[in-house]
Amino acid sequence: MVQSLTTVINNGRAVSLDTIEVLNPEQFAQAITGSVAFGERVAALFGKNSDKPDTVEMVAVIADDDQNELKLCRTEINGFEFNSITPKCPQVHMFEREIAEQFGVKVKDHPWFKPVRYHKSYTNVDAWGRGRETEILPAVCDFYKLEGEQVHEVSVGPVHAGIIEPGHFRFQCHGEMVYHLEIALGFQHRGIERALVNGPDKRSLYLAETIAGDTSIGHGTSYCQVVEALSNCNVSPRAQALRGIALELERLANHTGDLGALAQDIGFLPTSSFCGRIRGDFLNMSAVLCGSRFGRSFMRCGGVAYDVDQARVDDLLKRLDASETDVTVAVNLLWDTQSVMARFEKIGVVSEKIAQDLGLVGPVARATGLLRDVRHDHSCGIYCFTHLPVALCNSGDVFARAYVRWLEIQHSIKFIREQLLALPGGRVLTECRNIAPSSIAVSLTEGWRGEVCHVGITDESGKFSRYKIVDPSFHNWPGLAIALRNQQISDFPVCNKSFNLSYCGHDL
Repeated sequence: MVQSLTTVINNGRAVSLDTIEVLNPEQFAQAITGSVAFGERVAALFGKNSDKPDTVEMVAVIADDDQNELKLCRTEINGFEFNSITPKCPQVHMFEREIAEQFGVKVKDHPWFKPVRYHKSYTNVDAWGRGRETEILPAVCDFYKLEGEQVHEVSVGPVHAGIIEPGHFRFQCHGEMVYHLEIALGFQHRGIERALVNGPDKRSLYLAETIAGDTSIGHGTSYCQVVEALSNCNVSPRAQALRGIALELERLANHTGDLGALAQDIGFLPTSSFCGRIRGDFLNMSAVLCGSRFGRSFMRCGGVAYDVDQARVDDLLKRLDASETDVTVAVNLLWDTQSVMARFEKIGVVSEKIAQDLGLVGPVARATGLLRDVRHDHSCGIYCFTHLPVALCNSGDVFARAYVRWLEIQHSIKFIREQLLALPGGRVLTECRNIAPSSIAVSLTEGWRGEVCHVGITDESGKFSRYKIVDPSFHNWPGLAIALRNQQISDFPVCNKSFNLSYCGHDL
């Protein structure tokens, strides 16, 4: 029944929009809830403008990780109102709120109906009745409150003590115990999705790389794969290998930095100091590869901007060997120190069931035992031709989220070495031409935080009429709130760092 209501494609592929049947809202909800009940998950759910008056179209991308398939379905919402799917499928909780905010659609019976980024609606309708001239400020809203004797509220941010992005946190506490954490974001909203409409153009790839600066390669890869799918462009094996090397270097730098930051949060200075420096070594390897420590301007639709000669390969291999030795010594200090383990183990636990119910992705999901990795489940590019083990742990705590990062560091180093030693020949860039009109393309990339999802929909002229981005942080912020329940409020810094989610990637 579910299969008949959806269109099936693979990662990095495009299909004509007309092939996706328009379901009625009940069938649409059934397609989503039925798929999730069978172990699938919602990768994206978003709204788009319709040619019909007083109508918004909704599109769902459902990931079947077991079959390496993506299912597409859509429906039309008449009168700017529909029944919430969230009570039966918590995975769509944030997506429904986002649709309400962007298109002014009221979601009936949503359990906590409020804005996501606190910006004006794309349409002339506002789901909360705010006037078009109303000044809308992030985090100006009603927050959940816990009543009772000795209950108190702790408010943190949006301005923080460190040089970090803004976000607001409200803790409902009884003594030192946190019973509820509510997270309000939106301070970094830049309107990137709207800016990508009417592309592709010269600015589009640049905008994609700035969705989350520490995931320039991850988001750049997904954007390029969308354009390549829509233009039926084949990327050479050499370019695919170089993309994979860049993506894993991005993972190495950020995972190493996170392990150092976790050590800093508990006052363990040796690993903190060492990893801060080693992170720089991995960033410098990205600079050797393409001239930018963050991989900017390396990705190109049709391949990559720069090739490597043998001298540069030898340099990268030498740097990789030295960094592998250094990071091994620095990180193993964590596991060998009992005081560190006492601050990591059984802190901020998220169960596998909660991770599945919320649709968590990346190291956060794999730390609960969920086998969920785009490189394995929806392999694309170089990952179709090489085996990269999925790093798993099952305790779901700070330790597990740290240890999964360490496993992935080892796997990424091995992967990069293998690719550098066996780079295929050929050119590194193919021109993309003739973007398919009235089509939809979906691209998933396993960024260092988790699944990066880009969906591009073109109009009759082959220009983007809607471009949807789902950063892994959009899935995972609710997981952080769950991790803090029944924890000491003093555990928040280490829990927060073990997730290390993006504010700007969420806020777009």
